[in-house]
Amino acid sequence: MQTGKKLAELHSTYYHSPVGLLKISGTEDYISEVSFHDKTQKPEGHSHKHIPPLLIHCVEQLIQYFNGQRRVFELPLNQEGTPFQHTVWNELVLIPFGKTISYIELARRTGDTKASRAVASANGRNHIAIIVPCHRVIGANRDLIGYGGGLWRKKWLLDLEAKVAYGVQTLF
Repeated sequence: MQTGKKLAELHSTYYHSPVGLLKISGTEDYISEVSFHDKTQKPEGHSHKHIPPLLIHCVEQLIQYFNGQRRVFELPLNQEGTPFQHTVWNELVLIPFGKTISYIELARRTGDTKASRAVASANGRNHIAIIVPCHRVIGANRDLIGYGGGLWRKKWLLDLEAKVAYGVQTLF
């Protein structure tokens, strides 16, 4: 444990999105979590004492995304992980809006085509849903597989992006 260095205070807020309740967490300086909550109500004890402007800005960008007005998020992000996980997450944000790639392709982009299971594991440990677009990774045969928020949400997000980017109702 480091001494003499003040730890950044973590704040959270909630947003009722079209795909359910999202928890957004972070500090004054970065977003560390966007996660799905299947409960329709905010957790007990949640208060709005102080929500940093960055978290409000994050909610605004998510609203723009869901309204088809934003394709790229412009937020400082920080999530704990191994160097390999960070490599995978950095590749995820490079997948263009409305496009998908396979786990094998993601492994290739990280430098090891044999690492598709490790890439899938790192993808699953992403704590910043939607903004770090792990929903854009699909199976090699174009099947929708592996999404922590549920496959229905993955399909919904991909359909939204297909509609905005290409004017088509669904790709899957």
